[in-house]
Amino acid sequence: MIPACFSHPNTVSGGSQVPQNLITCIYQTQLCNSPTYLTLTWSKTLFSHSLTIYAADCFSITISLHPSTFSFFRNRPGSKSIYITHHHYQKIKLYWDFTRAEFNRDSAEPESCFYIAIASNAKLEFLLGDLRDELNRRSGLVMTHQIPAASLLSRREHVFGQKSFVSRADFLGSKHEIGIECGEGILKVKVDGKTSLVVKKLEWKFRGNERIYVNGIEVEFFWDVFNWVNNDKNLRNDNIHGNGNGHGVFIFQVGDGGVWPEVVGPEKRLMRKSLSSVAGLAAKPSVTLSPSLSCSSVLQWAEESSDCGRSSCSSSTRSNGSNGGFSLLLYAWRKD
Repeated sequence: MIPACFSHPNTVSGGSQVPQNLITCIYQTQLCNSPTYLTLTWSKTLFSHSLTIYAADCFSITISLHPSTFSFFRNRPGSKSIYITHHHYQKIKLYWDFTRAEFNRDSAEPESCFYIAIASNAKLEFLLGDLRDELNRRSGLVMTHQIPAASLLSRREHVFGQKSFVSRADFLGSKHEIGIECGEGILKVKVDGKTSLVVKKLEWKFRGNERIYVNGIEVEFFWDVFNWVNNDKNLRNDNIHGNGNGHGVFIFQVGDGGVWPEVVGPEKRLMRKSLSSVAGLAAKPSVTLSPSLSCSSVLQWAEESSDCGRSSCSSSTRSNGSNGGFSLLLYAWRKD
């Protein structure tokens, strides 16, 4: 094991780096025979690539997926034992292998040829990835029993582009490519390259929601592009030079939706940097800003549309467990 591969998620490392991609997924799984929300954050910048695994009140660990600049070797498979006091001082063990991981272009999350696993008392409780045989060979875990499937509740992704933004989502076991195009007062939503929704006159319809269908699956779509519309207006009227301050917010909700992960680590730094940038713009006279800088009103709107409502991941899970829904939340950032 290489100690340099681990760091506290709140430690600032290259805070000035702008992420190329940032993805946070929250799974409901079992940890020491107790239902647990497990949050995985994949972060990729020009010079770093990491995964943070977090379980509230249990543990948090960051793994580097990018080999050291001074290393002649690729990252090796690893493991680490962690003692958690929340479950009567029990030991869990993490296993991972990203040696041959394959990634889609610009994505921080691997597509195939990897594994992440968590075991307790020599029992596998969480597995993500497709190298099960490789995990069995390296860990020695007995895998005769059926591994309980982890339920993906929500996915939050920060995507970067000029007018087009692309993400990928799994709606009830069906994988799709999601495209967002925004320009000249028109918003287009594409699923697998086919246009599913067109919204015109964004100056008046900068927030809203519509129902779309993906392979027969009903998906509620919410959008908030107030920051973009307002910034474009300020640039035209006052000749302010900026870089598209703020972000567009897009939500795809299936069923009752999922649970929003907490904003921590590199994602928290990114949002904080955005707020400071917008605060700097606010000092200019005649510049209008959104009434809510930290949280888009469309998020509250989406929450209210759910029977159960959704909140950030906390120290305990709901007594009912997963509600059978899923939410994809996209923060789309403009870049020059």
